[in-house]
Order: sequence, then C-alpha cells, then structure tokens
Amino acid sequence: MARQYKTVIIGGGSAGISVAARLRRAGETDIAVIDPAMTHYYQPLWTLVGGGAAPVEESARPQSSVMPRGVTWITDAAAEVDPDAGEVTLAGGETVRYDHLVVCPGIQLDWGKIAGLGETLGRDGVSSNYAYELAPATWKFIRETRSGTAVFGMPAGPIKCAGAPQKIAYLAADHWRKQGVLENIDIHLVLPTPGMFGVKVFSDALAKVADDYGITVHFKSEVSAVDSGQREATVTNLDSQETTKLPYDVMHLVPPQSAPDWIKKGPLADAENPNGYVEIDKHTMRHARYGNVFSLGDAGSSPNSKTGAAIRKQAPVAVENLLSVMKGGEPTARYEGYASCPLTTSQSTMLLAEFDYSMTPKPSFPYIDTTRPRRDMWYLKRYGLPALYWNLMLRGLA
Repeated sequence: MARQYKTVIIGGGSAGISVAARLRRAGETDIAVIDPAMTHYYQPLWTLVGGGAAPVEESARPQSSVMPRGVTWITDAAAEVDPDAGEVTLAGGETVRYDHLVVCPGIQLDWGKIAGLGETLGRDGVSSNYAYELAPATWKFIRETRSGTAVFGMPAGPIKCAGAPQKIAYLAADHWRKQGVLENIDIHLVLPTPGMFGVKVFSDALAKVADDYGITVHFKSEVSAVDSGQREATVTNLDSQETTKLPYDVMHLVPPQSAPDWIKKGPLADAENPNGYVEIDKHTMRHARYGNVFSLGDAGSSPNSKTGAAIRKQAPVAVENLLSVMKGGEPTARYEGYASCPLTTSQSTMLLAEFDYSMTPKPSFPYIDTTRPRRDMWYLKRYGLPALYWNLMLRGLA
C-alpha cells in the first residue's frame, strides 16, 4: 500500500527544508520530504569559490544534518504528481499519498540548450559557477589567464540569482587588476537584458563598475553556441537574431534554466509559461487550481527574482497559508516579491540590491547606502549570509 502523510514536501533544498522546519515548529508531525540528494549545498557561495574567495567544501553539508527532526526523509526523486488523486509517484515506482503538497524541487539547469557547451565544460578554459564541481575550475582558469579575451555570459529567461553572471566577471577583473594584467585582457559581458539590472539605481552603479574595469557589455544578447576547437563563442542578438563570433581564452557561462521536466509535462505547470513553472498565486504561494497544493522557490511561477532571499520571505507566507488551509480557512498572508541580490563588485566590496515586485528598492539597512559597493557588505556576503542560512533559515527561525 502507498505511504500517506498529512504534508508531503517535494524538494529538500532551501525552500523544502525551511518549510519543513517551520511546520515542525508549528506543531505539525506528519511530514515527509522527498529528495534523493545526500548533500545539501549553500549555492550562493559558489560565486566566491569561482572568484577565489572561498573554499568549495564550505558550501556543502550532509543532508541529514539539516533535515528537521521528526520529518520523514524519502530518499528518492519525484517523477510525477496526480493532484486529483493526491499522489506523488517516485522515480523508483513507489506512490506517496498526501493531504497537502508543497512543491519546491528547485530549478533545472539546461546545459544542452547552448550548443557545444556540454562537451567543453570544465576544460579548455570554459566553466560555470552553477555546479559544485565546476566552481573551482572557474578559479583555476581565471588564475591561469594572463592575456587574451574573457567572455562572461548570461542566458535569457529566469535563472537562479540573476546577478551571478556579472559577479564573477567583476571578481575576475579585480584579480587581473591586482595581478597587473587587466590591460592585457579584453573582457566581454553578454547580457540578455537592455540594461545592467532591472532596478535603475543598481543598474547605474553596475554600469560604473563595468566601465571601471573596461568591460565591453553586449546588451539584448546571449551566447548561443561554443566552438571549443576554434575557441569561439557565438553571440546572438535577441532582437535581430544576428550572430557574431567572440574569441575566448577563458569563458564563464550560465546555462538556460527551467522547471524540472516532470513538472513541465504535468498538471501543476502553468500552461502559459514557456519554462513550465508551477502555477501559483504570486502573493499566497497557493496553486491557482489545486487548493491543497503550494509551491515556492525557484520552481514556482511567481515573477520575483529567483534568490535564496526570496525563499526566506516566501517560506513563512507559504507555511502560514498552508496551516490556515489545513484548518479549513483561506490564505491571508502575502508575499510582495521581495528578493535581494548581493552583487560582488571586487574581491573586497559588494552592493546589496533589494527590491520587490514593483522593482522598488527595499533596503534592509535604513542607515547604510547599500546601492554602492561597500566593504562591510562584502563581509555580509562572505560570512553573515552563510551563517544566517545554516543557523537560522534552515531551522525555520529566519
């Protein structure tokens, strides 16, 4: 017979563990988390790993160490959801039944959507900070580069931490400046957006940073193909579809991203969203069509920036509304789209971009100007935010 739980959570990442911890603190006991991963990662650290400012091992802990006590951990992957029957089918074939479902499996990295990228990742000067095993290679390639051309690319569409493709460019440029070789390196930043950032005050600040390093920025463009044999990247203009070739000696690319395939193909997906995210009310985190299903984090359709900071604000809203629904009520708590992006601008400075659905700045430090690069914000990124994550957020305390 299928196992049954009052609440089933798909995903044991930032969102899933935070929700499970908050439900336990609220007195809920019949909870299962579905996730096959044996290791839990603090992924925001990978940018610093790629920039030579942190060891990759510091980003990883055993999944068992963060799983809340009293929660059943099902070490398999979800493969399908039948919301009408209230069932989750696992990759191993088992069926898990639920009364209430929280869907937060994270986001899928679509490496194959950039032609030629998969064949050269981790070698030939090409890397990406979006994988644990690749971030150290980024730093190796940056250290080895003394001259030539460097390309940093960001894909179109929503991605985890939209500032990350820029952050590594600035960390690399600062390293090359300190090594006295910056003038020997032609740096290109390829962005799909019309500006540096969606909020003007941060966009203006980042434009100054890029200009200071002498970075050539290609707007409304993305890297669409990699030829490792010729050491060339194909850059496509998203408006005209015209292509140009950029040579590279070192290149950092972020893969296109989307909801996991099993969500895209299933009944929980937003049919109007080309990336197949779970269709939810952007304020309550409740599914638009199934009242006992909630979703948050990167796999949800809410139009916020996909960051850990967004999850930190979504989790208490999702849990409060889920508890209300369990008691026969309606969702009342609201998430207003808060997200933050700690943008490292050198190996010792950072500006903190905080904003909401209206793209209005929402600073957490009212007496500190975080719209410009600051040394104290660097320490927040390097030490403060990881401590907040491991010690408070994953325990349902922040």
